[in-house]
Amino acid sequence: MRMNLLPARFRRGWTAALLAAMALGSSIAPAAATELVLFERAGCPWCRNWDREIGPIYPKTREGAKAPLRRVSLDKPLAPEWKLDPPIYFSPTFVLLEGGREIGRITGYTNAESFWGLLSVLLAKTGTPPP
Repeated sequence: MRMNLLPARFRRGWTAALLAAMALGSSIAPAAATELVLFERAGCPWCRNWDREIGPIYPKTREGAKAPLRRVSLDKPLAPEWKLDPPIYFSPTFVLLEGGREIGRITGYTNAESFWGLLSVLLAKTGTPPP
């Protein structure tokens, strides 16, 4: 987009924002959002059980509002952003992140009751309570 097509007040703001972003370079921190990342594999029976028992209702819960779910497949190489320590070996593994920092994880899935209990313990470690 040509900058001179924008009104002067927008050009000034745009230029300031661009210069600030350039000055920060790669030091721009991720958003402080909380998210639950599900690492899964195709054909995983425990993943299927979670999908059947929790998957449909998770986004409708207070926990789902606090920590939206993101799915990551372990069937292909993980992106460089997923340098977790220890690495993820088992599926499903749920990793609770806040601002890109790991708060904790749940390895495996046995039943709904244990999942909700373990997730509530992890969410209690975050800076803000569920909505």
